[in-house]
Amino acid sequence: MAFKYAVTDQNDLYFITTTVVGWIDAFTRKELADVIIESLKYCQSEKGLIIYAWCLMPSHLHMIVSAEENYKLSDIIRDFKKFTSKKIIKTIGEINESREWLLDKFSFAARINIKNKEYKFWQDGFHPIVLYSNEFKDQKLDYIHNNPIESGIVSEAEHYNYSSAVNYAGGLGLLEVVYL
Repeated sequence: MAFKYAVTDQNDLYFITTTVVGWIDAFTRKELADVIIESLKYCQSEKGLIIYAWCLMPSHLHMIVSAEENYKLSDIIRDFKKFTSKKIIKTIGEINESREWLLDKFSFAARINIKNKEYKFWQDGFHPIVLYSNEFKDQKLDYIHNNPIESGIVSEAEHYNYSSAVNYAGGLGLLEVVYL
């Protein structure tokens, strides 16, 4: 798999983005967003994921992350995407989802990709960008937290529940973060 962006040092700090195929707004349903939150909590407690900032938008997830020593960030994200893809497909089938076309789109995406059998939920890769300076860290932190404002979802970053902006504003967010 040849991607322009890659994790070159497993212990560096990275800005990453993972996106639903076709930029489909899957995370407007709380049940599907909860799959992501619970999976990130698991990755933090069991797989060595360190989250510094995050924001789950309707069609994608931005994070600033690293891995604990003796863990590989690329492996953590690969496993996270694999698990959440399967769990989200299963959850769509279990909830009263009025958008049945979702499974059709994910099935079609799998048919045009040799690596997938039935469904493809995430786009390939996760676009890791190493954060090489404090200025660049601050830029990406602001970008992540202001994404819901720029999208017109909220007027104040800390009012968006699916973001670490709550933590950075002094509140208790959905995920624990290590402050930059």
